[in-house]
Amino acid sequence: MEIDSQPPTTTTAVNKFKTWVEKYRPSKLDDIVYQTEIINSLQNIITSNACNLPNFLFYGPPGTGKTSTIIALAKQLFGVEQYKNRVLELNASDERGIQVIRDKVKSFAQRTISTNNTNNQKLAAIKIIVLDECDSMTKEAQSALRRIMEKYSKTTRFCLICNYVSKIIDPIISRCTVYRFKPLKIDLIKTTLLKIGCQEGFKINDETLDILIKISDGDLRKAITLIQTLSLISEGDDCNEISPDDICEIAGQIPMKCIEHFFNICRNSKSYSQLLNETTKIIHSGYSATQFLCQLQEWLAIADECLLNDEQKSKICWQIGIIDKRLLDGGDEFLQLLQVGSCIMQIAGC
Repeated sequence: MEIDSQPPTTTTAVNKFKTWVEKYRPSKLDDIVYQTEIINSLQNIITSNACNLPNFLFYGPPGTGKTSTIIALAKQLFGVEQYKNRVLELNASDERGIQVIRDKVKSFAQRTISTNNTNNQKLAAIKIIVLDECDSMTKEAQSALRRIMEKYSKTTRFCLICNYVSKIIDPIISRCTVYRFKPLKIDLIKTTLLKIGCQEGFKINDETLDILIKISDGDLRKAITLIQTLSLISEGDDCNEISPDDICEIAGQIPMKCIEHFFNICRNSKSYSQLLNETTKIIHSGYSATQFLCQLQEWLAIADECLLNDEQKSKICWQIGIIDKRLLDGGDEFLQLLQVGSCIMQIAGC
C-alpha cells in the first residue's frame, strides 16, 4: 500500500519549526490512540467533578501516550490560556534529587490560584504537577514528594509518569490512581504514520513502514521522529522515496551482516587476532556496544540449529546479560565486546 505524494498542508510559521511529535501530539483526550479504558475513565472524572481529581500514576512502555494524555487532560480542564499557570512539567530523570522536590515542586504547590479564567468562567481550584520519568528519582526524593503530596492535597494534584512502576515506593503508589498504558498495536502505528506521511506530502511504502515499526519497537514517538528525520534526507528528491537502508542508518541500527560476520569470526577463528581486529572495526564504526549486544541476542534467538543448539544459545545469552550490566555500570565498550567474542569462541567454537 502506497500513499501518493501530495503537497504539504498549509502551516503557520510556528508549526513549520515544530517537531512532528509536538505538531501531531493529541490536543484532546478523545484523540489519544488505543488507550480507550483509560480515556473513558478520565473523561468521567472531569465530567463528574474536576475538583475531585485524584493523583495519577501512569506507567507503561515509552511512546504509548502517557505524557500526551496528561497534557490533553490539563488543557481540557483549564483551557490553553491557563495551562502554563496551572501546570508544572518536570523531567525527573534530570531533576531527580531531593533539592528539586523541596525547591521547584514545593514552591509551585504553595502558590495560590484563582478560580476564574480570562472569560470569568469557573475553573477547578487545583494545580497539576507532572513528573515525567519519575522512576529515576532517588528514594529520598520520593519520600520528600510523598510528604508534599500529603500536605498540599487540597490545591495540588500530581501526575507521575514512568516506565517501571516497581521503582516507585509503595507510599506514593497508594496515594495515586494507577493506569497502565498498553503497547500500541502495529496496525494503529501504521495508520498514524501513513496519515502523517499523507499530510506532510511524502510517500511511505509497506516495506519501509514494516522496518520502521520494527525498529521503533512499538514506540510511536520514536517512529514519528524517524519519519521526520528521513523526510529531511529525501527532501528535494523527485521520487521522495524512503529506502529501508535509510531507516537503519538514521536509527543507529547495526547491519545484520555485521552481526553475522562477528559471530562467524568468533565461531570459526582459531586466534584472537581476528576477533581483536573485528572488534576494533566495530568500535571505530561508531556503533553502540549496547545496541550491538541487543541485536546479537535477537539474532541468536533465531539462529539455525546447525550453528548453535539451545544449550549454547542460553549460555551465550547469559554472558550477554552480564556484559550488558557491566556496560550500564560504565564498563569500556571495546573490552566488553572482546569479552562477548571470547565467550562465543569458547562456547560455539568449531
